[in-house]
Amino acid sequence: MNSEHNRGNGTGNGESKHHSVLDTLGLEITSGVLEEGRVLTLDTIQERFDVSRTVARETMRLLESKGLVVSRRRVGITVRPTASWQVYDPRVIWWRLAGPGRDSQLRSLTELRIAVEPLAAAAAARHAGAAERARLVELATAMRPLGEAGRLDPFNDLDVELHSLVLRASGNEMFAALTDVVAAVLRGRTQLGLMPDRPVPEALDLHEAVALAVADARHQDAEEAMRLLLSEVRDAMVPLGAPGGR
Repeated sequence: MNSEHNRGNGTGNGESKHHSVLDTLGLEITSGVLEEGRVLTLDTIQERFDVSRTVARETMRLLESKGLVVSRRRVGITVRPTASWQVYDPRVIWWRLAGPGRDSQLRSLTELRIAVEPLAAAAAARHAGAAERARLVELATAMRPLGEAGRLDPFNDLDVELHSLVLRASGNEMFAALTDVVAAVLRGRTQLGLMPDRPVPEALDLHEAVALAVADARHQDAEEAMRLLLSEVRDAMVPLGAPGGR
């Protein structure tokens, strides 16, 4: 979601301007700068961002599809309450992680993961195919040297693949549908600077424990290792503004 911030100067293409406007307004709504009940118009969006009517209209359409605004005739485009937001939408997750409410968003997402991923790991231990089991072990093994070296970007890529594979290998389509949600929070933590410089050794050990338990079809061990891993993630969260927080 790397937006181009070149609006208003005549450079860049329509798509980059569109994403820039969308991200700016999405961040302002999810952070409360544009509060519930605020009325927006296409004219004010065009003027503020120096974009075409088409870009302004498409931006509003996307915000409406994510539950952030609603358009009503003779009223305008109104900011909706949090309860109406599509909170599983990866872009909404990103905006909330990038804003001042990131601590509560991280906690909510981590609690969701604790509720789901241990059961998914147990199911994967029962249902995963041979190639999926082997790939999980490969991923966990490759993550250790990257984590120990503090190479967070490639580490994060493998982490996303590992957790996504567990969800898909569970054989439960409801778990698999959360793949984009989990990927969004894992990528967001790294790209927004919310991760420590190096994963703690316990986290590396537990990734390997999950992978090995799934590979060996030990469903109870897989469930417990994943629960411990996510509990470590929850307990390691540092509030914004606290010592060590960013």
